[in-house]
Amino acid sequence: MLEYDNKLDVKQLNSLALAYMGDAVFEIYVRRHLLQSGKVRPHQLHKEATGYVSAKAQAEIIHHFLDRQLLSDEEVAVVMRGRNAKSGSIPKNTDVQTYRYGTAFEALIGYLYLLNQADRLEELIVAAFELINEKKGGE
Repeated sequence: MLEYDNKLDVKQLNSLALAYMGDAVFEIYVRRHLLQSGKVRPHQLHKEATGYVSAKAQAEIIHHFLDRQLLSDEEVAVVMRGRNAKSGSIPKNTDVQTYRYGTAFEALIGYLYLLNQADRLEELIVAAFELINEKKGGE
């Protein structure tokens, strides 16, 4: 990763900036996960990816983390800030509440990534993948 002279004060970044980064980071993990599973056709990859990166899937993940108390107090605070962030855009394919929890998930991912907490980030991403795969198997 490139080094920058001025360090970001990650704890002071607004939630939408964290979500912006978290969206990109999670997307890369999802793409790698799908390629590792042997999927290579672009249409198939895109279709599969939406099962992970949709606001609905991300809201389910964050609810799962919260319900099972898998997050530290600091992480819960980031999630709540992300949930309460006002994006100014209207979600197309989901309700506002689901969209906000999806944003909360992305903010958490961005927060952990920007703090260079790779082990914790990957621990939560593995848990997210397991939950999504479980749900897919149960459909």
